[in-house]
Amino acid sequence: MTTRVGIREVARAAGVSVTTVSHALNDATSSRVKAETQQHVRDVARNLGYAPNRLASGLRNQRSQILGLVSDEITTTPFAGAMIRGAQDAAYERGYVMMVVNSGLDSELEHREISMLQQHQVDGVVYARLYHQGVELPQELAGMPTVLLDAVTGDPAVSSVVPDEVNAAETAVEALIRAGHTRIGMINNVDDIPATHGRLDGFRNALRRHGIEHDPRHLVIGVADTAGGRETALDLLSQPDRPTALFCFSDRVAMGAYQAAAALGLRIPEDVSIVGIDNLELIADALWPGLTTVALPHYEMGRWAVNRVLDDIDNPGVPAEQARLACPLIERGSVGPPPAGA
Repeated sequence: MTTRVGIREVARAAGVSVTTVSHALNDATSSRVKAETQQHVRDVARNLGYAPNRLASGLRNQRSQILGLVSDEITTTPFAGAMIRGAQDAAYERGYVMMVVNSGLDSELEHREISMLQQHQVDGVVYARLYHQGVELPQELAGMPTVLLDAVTGDPAVSSVVPDEVNAAETAVEALIRAGHTRIGMINNVDDIPATHGRLDGFRNALRRHGIEHDPRHLVIGVADTAGGRETALDLLSQPDRPTALFCFSDRVAMGAYQAAAALGLRIPEDVSIVGIDNLELIADALWPGLTTVALPHYEMGRWAVNRVLDDIDNPGVPAEQARLACPLIERGSVGPPPAGA
């Protein structure tokens, strides 16, 4: 039978008091111990296989050391699942575990799930959505430390984290401009959501910054899926003075644009360059040539949300923060210079 190593065994092996061990191993009080002593104690604890009793610690602090993550469809979506990984990694690093529930867009189920999390006395909640959208927080979360993940609300007292949609579009269009394109078309989303408006603003900002006059015929909207991208791209690429490059609302739309280009006998990127947004690897890596796209910071947003809700738990009353995270360009093979004579 294995004997559990406790704080007294660590103190005896390290040659220090139990109080010193307690302070050295507690992130909240480690500053009270000299750095070299702190490192010595932690090395001894690690060598002995010491693991803190989180239940006892939680009882002393009146905390469960558990966070809840309430999502709509994230757990069933491969690329957005990175948000959960980021959230879980951040929780683990700070000594917490994460309980994840998924409502599947069923509001009644969501209410029951939140009630279940409260019965488990979670210390805080990350309220997450599959894509950037406006939401109203469930009434049950009132008074509980809560951070929105990939969503925003009208309440300035609630912290949130979303992608910087304007920055994402600017990054995509700048890649096309650097390649020499001035006739750039955009296929935007028909849905009235923050990404639709932010990405259109970013598209226009990038063109304006470089003094490029935009032809209004080269801006079209459609359903943000492959079929919608194919239909709208066929219209754009069939114009007599067609764009030499397309900025697509998403990778799914970009896949439809690939299909339209092939149907018209156009090569990518020799005849038309294409950029998307999402970095949905199931599409971006599978297309030939690979799709240059702007990645949404799902993992980073998950980490940010958990760290923020834990900061709120540790320091109640800190002003809320509405974060917008930058979106990096992932370069593959779909961008080249415009065709000669274009």
